[in-house]
Amino acid sequence: MSGRGDDVERDRLITTARAIAARSLTHGSTGNVSVRAGEHILVTPTGSSLATVRAGELSVIDTDGVQVSGPRPSKEAFLHAAMYRARPGAGAVVHTHSTHAAAVSCLDRVDRQDVLPPLTAYYAMRVGTLPMLPYFAPGDSGMAAAVEALGREHAALLLSNHGPVAAAPDLERALEMAEEIEETAKLFLLLRGARTRPLTAAQRGALHPSPH
Repeated sequence: MSGRGDDVERDRLITTARAIAARSLTHGSTGNVSVRAGEHILVTPTGSSLATVRAGELSVIDTDGVQVSGPRPSKEAFLHAAMYRARPGAGAVVHTHSTHAAAVSCLDRVDRQDVLPPLTAYYAMRVGTLPMLPYFAPGDSGMAAAVEALGREHAALLLSNHGPVAAAPDLERALEMAEEIEETAKLFLLLRGARTRPLTAAQRGALHPSPH
């Protein structure tokens, strides 16, 4: 893959990677980002840090998660491929290990069909519902089928004892979703034990969700 269009997508992906790192939505070499580029997918490579990875270091995979060119992709690249297969309109996928969302993913006795309540209108609009998958070890390709199945109905997922995955038409909106999940997870943990007033079903229904 080469050409001006590819270069633009590489630069946009790196800008998003830097934003994720700057906002402390990931740490060390955790987390990964991808973007559609024609028939292929650009994704951050294995062992890379989102704070330092460069445009020329990105991996290229197809929608089956098979490496096409470049360095070896993240071992979680199959998650990205699964979300693209589930959501043909998705142009970007962000996967983070953000602290508060990861903390929620470790909790017992939560609603696994919708793990975070709609505490704010922005969460309801940008994320909607957030189901939590069963636990899979990092890199376990068996997760792909579960991600693809849930991804058909949900643009964002929470991986048990792991972190969130968000798919959107572009990188900017995928990052917004990941950040909204983290902020709502923070509110949820801060408010545990207190009486809260999540949005009602009617209030939630009256909002216009962001396109995913």
